[in-house]
Amino acid sequence: MEQVRKIAYDCDVLVVGGGIVGLSTAYAITRAAPGTRVTVLEKETGPARHQTGHNSGVIHSGIYYRPGSLKARFAVEGAAEMVKFCAEYGIAHSVTGKLIVATGREELPRLHGLVQRGRENGIPVRELGPAQIAEYEPEVRGVAAIHVGTTGICDFTAVARQLGEESGAEIRYGAEVVRIDRRPALGVAVRTADGTVLRARALVNCAGLHCDEVARLTGDEPGMRIVPFRGEYYTLARPELVRGLVYPVPDPAFPFLGVHLTRGIDGEVHIGPNAVPALAREGYGWGVVRPRELGATVAWPGSWRIARRHWRYGAGELHRSLSKRAFTRAVRTLLPGIRAEDLVPTAAGVRAQAVLRDGTLVDDFLIQEGARTVHVLNAPSPAATASLPIGREVARRALAVLEGE
Repeated sequence: MEQVRKIAYDCDVLVVGGGIVGLSTAYAITRAAPGTRVTVLEKETGPARHQTGHNSGVIHSGIYYRPGSLKARFAVEGAAEMVKFCAEYGIAHSVTGKLIVATGREELPRLHGLVQRGRENGIPVRELGPAQIAEYEPEVRGVAAIHVGTTGICDFTAVARQLGEESGAEIRYGAEVVRIDRRPALGVAVRTADGTVLRARALVNCAGLHCDEVARLTGDEPGMRIVPFRGEYYTLARPELVRGLVYPVPDPAFPFLGVHLTRGIDGEVHIGPNAVPALAREGYGWGVVRPRELGATVAWPGSWRIARRHWRYGAGELHRSLSKRAFTRAVRTLLPGIRAEDLVPTAAGVRAQAVLRDGTLVDDFLIQEGARTVHVLNAPSPAATASLPIGREVARRALAVLEGE
């Protein structure tokens, strides 16, 4: 270990990725171990340019997630912490509550299952009949619903920026990582696209849509691949139709929540998303195609197994993507008064979904460790909500690398 002390390290921990999880990790490291030198590398020109900045801004309660899972634990903890963080730093937020609405009797068993899951996760819920739904949302129709009071909304991009500022980390924007030389006895050297080389004692991979590629650059085989799914949204031209947040009863066979209605912190009502395969890691529209990335997705055996297993669901999502009329029909199950002309296209998002070789869609957050590395390999929704506890967990593992030298 004498050799380690002689190396001129540029920092102690290098974080790849300037989204909310990467910046929360930097914040947690310097909070837990003051004096630790942290550098964040982000290839974009500012923070939160991908998943963090393209979501619906919902602070999730944690009701959907399997009791005991990281998603359940971290979402419940993270929701309360996120509200406190926003209040402390004057970041726009509101605890609005939300409705989860069953539109047909066949959905009632799943709705009742959510009530039980909420109780197991320590989340208070209130069961509602049709008349009580109308008290919350006069234009929404359903046979039953539950009200989840701890759900809220906030500006996650502002949260990410504040985490970066409070961390005291050096944040380098426009710094795309192109090569990593990892030597277990010494540390990690990273080269960016402009030729800069940085040396660190440990590396944390929070690269989101590119996290599997960054893992392989370090020499670690993550055992999964990111398959990008685009979520397409509309804004509501008549926002008075929706007062707050309205969700359908999710299908547990698929990891997406379905089309929902969300009044954001800006007062606009977003409707969506549907979920269709993206033709690039950052494929925010059908016109964005990157053959190398698409080829890597197609070559991964898990992609074909997903297609075979979920082709019927996928065909419906694709149809709604290509047909506004079909999308409108889907929304009318919750909001009967909506018209096609009420839907105004707006910015899409891309979900970085980890898929195993056998076609399993990784359901929980996935964090793996290698020599001198910590990789966050699956952190889609509710990762923004859960970012503070995720950051602490990743920081704990990164600091253990330093302590083990």
